[in-house]
Amino acid sequence: MLLLGCSTPLLAQSDAHSFPLQEKAVSFTSDAGQTVEALEGSFSVPENRTDPDSRTLTLRYVRFAATGDKPGSPIVYLAGGPGGSGIATAKGRRFDLFMAMLEFGDVIAFDQRGTGASNDLPTCVSSQTLPATTVIPDEAYLTIQKAALRECLGFWSEEGVDVGGYNTLESVADLKALRVHLGAEKLTLWGISYGSHLALAAVKEMEDRIERVVIASAEGLDQTIKLPARTDEYFTRVQQAINTQPQTREAFPDIIAMIRRVHDQLDREPIMLSVSLRNGTVKDYLWQRRDMQQAASGAISDPVPLSLLLQIYAGLDKGDTSILSAVAPYFVDSSDQVSMRPMSVLMDIASGTDSNRRALIQSQARTSLLGPFLNQPVELEDVDPSLVLEAEFRTNPVSDVPLLLLSGTLDGRTYLESQREAVAGFSNAQAVTIHNVGHNLFMASPEVTETIQEFMRGKNVDGCEIDFSLTDLMTAGFSMLR
Repeated sequence: MLLLGCSTPLLAQSDAHSFPLQEKAVSFTSDAGQTVEALEGSFSVPENRTDPDSRTLTLRYVRFAATGDKPGSPIVYLAGGPGGSGIATAKGRRFDLFMAMLEFGDVIAFDQRGTGASNDLPTCVSSQTLPATTVIPDEAYLTIQKAALRECLGFWSEEGVDVGGYNTLESVADLKALRVHLGAEKLTLWGISYGSHLALAAVKEMEDRIERVVIASAEGLDQTIKLPARTDEYFTRVQQAINTQPQTREAFPDIIAMIRRVHDQLDREPIMLSVSLRNGTVKDYLWQRRDMQQAASGAISDPVPLSLLLQIYAGLDKGDTSILSAVAPYFVDSSDQVSMRPMSVLMDIASGTDSNRRALIQSQARTSLLGPFLNQPVELEDVDPSLVLEAEFRTNPVSDVPLLLLSGTLDGRTYLESQREAVAGFSNAQAVTIHNVGHNLFMASPEVTETIQEFMRGKNVDGCEIDFSLTDLMTAGFSMLR
């Protein structure tokens, strides 16, 4: 629950804004069947603002009207990924949080360029293959990925896509255009994961047009590629959490040693699986150490998939492949061909990594538990260096814009230390820690919503901690298999 004594007196709200727009009235229905009246809108932007002949993109959003007595600036939701849809997020588990934010202003579920209803980009299916039953060394895997990207860059260009238009600075410029379109003096930015990355970049570019920022699971401007050593530190925190649960501690006395044993065994002898794919076919697949590392990189985001991951490792450590076989359809593609989605690949390449951090990542990856596979390969930046933004982009913002940072202690994608570093330049930053939750923390507890509301009301919640009961890491993951 939210600890007491965290709030200070209410600050003045900004004046309300109301502007006529050409929007379509709709009944917006969540995935759970909840319905609310809303407005659909769109605006046009250049795909690449450095090219005067650039094609035009249509960016779409859904606007929910404010319900509070003194609404502030429009609140723009920035989805993660990159590649997530703000509109789809509003339909999902966070619907109630979208509704709770209406107290403070119109809420804009925004589909960024290349996402959701704003996406007209073709997925590239390259001719490069990763043979399903052949051992592929890491070096060969990287070579195949780079060759696939070269091929995809050519494919997208032939399809009329300006690949130079997919970077975070272009998305910041889209936010500027959205503000003008809405007729708003300022915007409030609300985002998670990559959405926080975009919000931090926006503060640097349009600080005087931003009223407040609420971000969770923050990814700093120089943190697109994560430090492998911090992933190892995360597993140490997981072990500390395990040690608070006697039954789980007995089952997992040393998860780091267990993970290393399984990886070593897979290097010596990969496992041939017969995978029943979700399209109804069966595929033979040689499960290698890299497959296990890539699966782990996705599963460590939150405690429930982490629980299942630990069960997979425990089974493999004992020679039991049954749980791995059950989940393999979620990780094994029906095709051996390498495919790429332009938004997610290009945006991460563009955010880039400076030479010192890159050297550190590559050094740490040689001995870390998940190697370089928490991220897409940093070496993809080498395929076309012109796509990478200049080094100044990766410097942290310095600002007095009020900012709320929410961080989960069991977030395996963006780490506590890194998140604090990302917002260190904010003189009015407030940081709240949620114990025993992970990356997708917004709906972990009603206290998270209450904390955001207190911040939006102008109160001080800095240093507050929310205690959430630790998921049973022995059994919770099996709920994903049902």
